[in-house]
Amino acid sequence: MTTALATDLRSVLGWLAAALLIPLALVGCGDSDPTPILDQPPGRDQTLSVMSLTGGPPPAANRSSATLEAGDAAYRLGANDRLRIIVFGQDKLSGEYLLAGDGALAFPLIGQIAASGMTIKELELALASKLDPDYIANASVSVEVLTRRPFYVLGEVQKPGSYPHTSRLNVLSAVATAGGYTFRARTTTFYIKRADEQGKLYRIRATPETQVRPGDVVEVMERYF
Repeated sequence: MTTALATDLRSVLGWLAAALLIPLALVGCGDSDPTPILDQPPGRDQTLSVMSLTGGPPPAANRSSATLEAGDAAYRLGANDRLRIIVFGQDKLSGEYLLAGDGALAFPLIGQIAASGMTIKELELALASKLDPDYIANASVSVEVLTRRPFYVLGEVQKPGSYPHTSRLNVLSAVATAGGYTFRARTTTFYIKRADEQGKLYRIRATPETQVRPGDVVEVMERYF
């Protein structure tokens, strides 16, 4: 009887071990992306964890913890954003401008401005300070975002690709924009790949309600059974 009891105990322990290991294996299966994974976007309270993951100083994106719901005033500019810039009294300088792939703005008279990561107000002040007093006395500048950079949906969706960003966009609506799930999609597990102002990539564990920012890459994972 002692031998039978020991055999039964080993069977139970083996079953428990398998039950614990299978989910862990599934989580890592098929996901070899080396990009650091965070539970949420880095903010002021995540500074230490970001430093440990990237091996460097905390990214400047820590300044941009405000969400898109706060409106364009909190929006951080980035590559491929289209802007309307008005320099009051200067029709030749006013017009539409597109930020380059590195987030730089090429502006007449003053040349290149590293606009990536700036808010609208910060860019207005930067332009005015470079124009005044060398080119225009008491320069007054207004900046408006015409088109935000697109977002991307990859993985198990019907139509992977890039799409125009809209306000209050979340993962579920991003998936719907990309034609919905494929039959292989894992509808409970998502990642968002995002870059900080220095271009350092990180990934966020996301839910269907997680907000999608311009430039984000939404990854819909594959299920394995």
